Order: sequence, then structure tokens, then C-alpha cells
Amino acid sequence: MDRVPLEQKVLSENDRLAAALRARFAERRVLCLNLISSPGAGKTSLLEKTLERLDPGERVAVLTGDIQTDNDARRLARFGFPVRQITTGGTCHLDARMIERSLTGWRPDAFDLLFIENVGNLVCPTSYDLGEAAKVVVLSVTEGEDKPLKYPGIFHRSSLMVLNKIDLLPYVPFDPDAAEANARRVHPGLEALRVSTLTGEGFDGWLAWLRAQRERHAQAATAPLAG
Repeated sequence: MDRVPLEQKVLSENDRLAAALRARFAERRVLCLNLISSPGAGKTSLLEKTLERLDPGERVAVLTGDIQTDNDARRLARFGFPVRQITTGGTCHLDARMIERSLTGWRPDAFDLLFIENVGNLVCPTSYDLGEAAKVVVLSVTEGEDKPLKYPGIFHRSSLMVLNKIDLLPYVPFDPDAAEANARRVHPGLEALRVSTLTGEGFDGWLAWLRAQRERHAQAATAPLAG
């Protein structure tokens, strides 16, 4: 079997599992968000600051993917929310099977917001549906503002771009307006937020976006079917 049919078979099986996960999340009214970025863009620090600001009674859980270590899971677990590490052993993305296995043993009512921190990569994770309600792409100002044009797939498929590390803007040659314009050339409807996980600047907007997504998701889950 040559490579293209094999990849199509793998993606088809992943899509089947992802559809089952999406139905499962919908039944349990779980909002699932898939965070994707280059290595070092700040996904883990974004989640750290987010969990730090959430009420301890919030029903939130995290699955975090890494090729080798469990460092990210240990960083996130200190906030008291359920966290599980997915170690891919060399694979450059998470897939729906990994998510399905990692959910085993968690109570159905344990959470209504699930963050999935994908492996640091702007290419491989793009093609793998994890059953999420939305993809969130994180771009840092230490990268180039042309990243959306170089890696259009993930920006096209994402609902939100979080521009991170804005505290470094005085020190790096990065144009945030150009980055957002490039992202919207790829995806005209893409929402964008600017944050600093170091200073907390912009986090009110991020938390407001999360609240709005949770409310919208809950309303969609309880809406009567048409007809």
C-alpha cells in the first residue's frame, strides 16, 4: 500500500473516533478546546495563568500532549484541576484515539470545560480532529508575523488566534497588526486576542472569550431540535 491511501485511511479512522468524541462531549455538555502552536509559543503558560484565575470550584480538566516528558502536566496539576499527560513517544501530534484512551476513568460529570494542549507543531496537529468544539492557535511575538501565511492550515481551521508575549513587543521587531491582518487573509472571520502570560495583560479578554464559548455551547446543547 502506498503512502497516500494509508494516510487517508488513518485520517478516516481518526475522523470516525473524533465524531464519537464530539457526540460524547455534546451529550455531557463539555466544551472541548484544542490549543495548537509552535514549540515555545506559550500554550502551557497560557493554561497556567488561566487555571490560576479560575475559581477552584470550576469543572475544568486538561489533557496535555508532549513527545517525551511530563513536565507540562506537573506544571498544570499544581492548580488542583484534573490533569493528564499524553506522551506521544515521538509522534508530532495528538489523535482522537489518544484522547479517547486518556479520558478513561474520569467521571462523566467531572468537568464541562476540557483543554487539550497539543504537541508543539503548526503542521501535524492541523489535520487531526480531536472532537473539539474549536481550535485555538497561539502565536507569540518572538515568531514572525508572516506565520499565518507560512502555515495557513491551522489559522484557517482555528476559531481564535491568541497573540502571546506582548510584553516583549518593545524589544522585538514584530508588528501585531500585520500578524492579525495576515491571519485574516487566511481566515477572514478569525477572532484575535493579545495577551501576556507574564504580566496578565489581555487576560480579561481571554477569560471573557472562554465564558462566552461556554455559554454558547451550553445553550446549543439544551436547544430543542428543529422540526
